[in-house]
Amino acid sequence: MKLQKATYCALYAVLELARDPQTQLSATDIAEKYNISANHLAKVLRDLGRAGLVESVRGAGGGYRFSGNLKRTTLYDVIHLFEDVGGENARARDAQPDTDIGNALNLVLNEIDEIAIATLGSVTIGTLLKTMRWRTQRLEREEQV
Repeated sequence: MKLQKATYCALYAVLELARDPQTQLSATDIAEKYNISANHLAKVLRDLGRAGLVESVRGAGGGYRFSGNLKRTTLYDVIHLFEDVGGENARARDAQPDTDIGNALNLVLNEIDEIAIATLGSVTIGTLLKTMRWRTQRLEREEQV
């Protein structure tokens, strides 16, 4: 699945902020870490704020913090804000629907979309962060051996 730049920005921001929901980070802090445009990220953060996933904190030392629910917010919740996953636009570019081969291909492509949506909807932000921590801990243990 190919994602747009805005979607990657959103995922980076949500995951970075969700690592420690009490911590506030500026758009610049996140943009520098992931080598992305701070201006583009600021627009993405506004969309995430409207969706209730992040909140902005004004004033000195302000920035953004995660305001979603780690156990309920899924990758799909973030991605579908910026992508038409399995929607009409995706279907518009499919194989010729008026042929038997086109219909067969579209059935497979629809099934792939459904599987992708189900998978993205089953992985919560909290689960992904735990997986990242486990992987880091495992690598550290392997380096010690």
